[in-house]
Amino acid sequence: MTTPLIECIPNFSEARRPEIIDQIAAAIQSVSEVKLLDRSSDLDHNRTVLTFAGSPAGVEEAAFRAIKTAAELIDLDQHTGAHPRIGATDVCPFVPLGGATMEDCIAIAQRLGQRVGSELGIPVYLYEAAATRPERTNLENIRKGQYEGLKLALNGAEGAEEMEWRKPDFGPGKLPKAGATVIGARNPLIAFNVYLTTDDVGIAKKIAKAVRQSSGGLRYVKGLGLLVDGRAQVSMNLTNFRETPIARVVEFIRREAQRYGVGIHHSELVGLIPQEALVDAAVWYTQLDQFDKEQILESRLFSAQSAAADSAPARLSFPDELAAPTPTPGGGSAGAFAGAMGAGLVAMVAGLTIGKKKYVEVEAEMQAIRVVAENLREELTHAVEDDSVAFETVMGAFKLPKSTDEEKKARAAAIVNATLNAAHIPLHVCEDVVKVMELALKCAQRGNLNAISDSASGFAMSRAAFTAASYNVKINLVSLDDKSLGEKMLEELADLEKEADKLEKELRKAMKERGGI
Repeated sequence: MTTPLIECIPNFSEARRPEIIDQIAAAIQSVSEVKLLDRSSDLDHNRTVLTFAGSPAGVEEAAFRAIKTAAELIDLDQHTGAHPRIGATDVCPFVPLGGATMEDCIAIAQRLGQRVGSELGIPVYLYEAAATRPERTNLENIRKGQYEGLKLALNGAEGAEEMEWRKPDFGPGKLPKAGATVIGARNPLIAFNVYLTTDDVGIAKKIAKAVRQSSGGLRYVKGLGLLVDGRAQVSMNLTNFRETPIARVVEFIRREAQRYGVGIHHSELVGLIPQEALVDAAVWYTQLDQFDKEQILESRLFSAQSAAADSAPARLSFPDELAAPTPTPGGGSAGAFAGAMGAGLVAMVAGLTIGKKKYVEVEAEMQAIRVVAENLREELTHAVEDDSVAFETVMGAFKLPKSTDEEKKARAAAIVNATLNAAHIPLHVCEDVVKVMELALKCAQRGNLNAISDSASGFAMSRAAFTAASYNVKINLVSLDDKSLGEKMLEELADLEKEADKLEKELRKAMKERGGI
């Protein structure tokens, strides 16, 4: 059964300090079940949109970590920007993709809203399909007056009636410096901006009023007129591109602009767009009346590849491949695989530490450890195949012809080059797994105590990986006639082994002092 796929597109009130967005992105990427797809920042808006997708549970957890990190780093009292906003994480929508339903996203929005309100002390409003009140379906109603207006209302300065209407769905009735967050569920949305050939923002505002649905314009279009980079901009959200396609919106704006003697300078996307929306625009502008989407080359190739993958025989598991009576995969691949498992355990322990009140002082460190461990796991996983390919290359070099002196010379050179490469790959594995050992030690020293044995297991897997990989470095280098070619590699390996020994002593100390074993 296919795992449901959910997309999340949170908007953060920050773009001018990229180091802050880096930390928010790292918080998202610390959840292994999600993939960060896009990062889009606008300096004038002072706003960043991050797009990620994954399993329902993974996306829900990643969204919470992102909101928490943003609340710690962004102060709305100090924030300025062209775009309306009420919070550090201004809006956080969930979109159903493959195998998911709108009901799934509504449930996520409700659970996340309750958690953000109770654990982080941030007022939460539900919107779109998750809205609890009809007037909160539209985001612009919730953002009325922006952060400053909401702050006055919740503090009672705007009167009891306004305060009651502004009462959040979850969280406190007072506004912290992180502001409030709007969480919801919706269909795919396209953030689309059109720049005009003028700096008169008044014209942009008139066109935005004409095009948006709330003022009698096109259905499923929300729009504002802004001044961005010294140019008038019609900033829009297209909430249903199938009913109101992009081409229709562009031509509407083009006609409205002509009324004021201006034109369209260029347009831009913020974040991602469904391929279907661009295909529909291309078909409309090129008037391909008989067009079939199967005529797209990439679509046809994807269909063919999917069909081939479905009909391909199932691949053996890696342990089964190791047990097969074939030269590859062998000990070098097994070492890399063990290292990848070690890195995976480190990432797991870091993940189990993140978000726990008891370990709040080391949360930033654990977020960084998780990101680095995941990168190392990916590298070591690739090394599993690389080691096999390198050995097969050596065997291929030995099979080269050697009838003439020239052929013998070429064969000898190929054997040396292939052998050096076959030694270099496990040496790189040794470098990676020493890094994993260092991360495992930090997790054992400061990570979740309930998972300290997992930290030690990750270290043990990495140490085993080092031993296996080092044997493969040495066996390849000893086969060379010219031993001097491998001297530098052996020196590097010796240094790495000393570091591994040192880390192992520190791990044993941590396990005794902190784990009692």
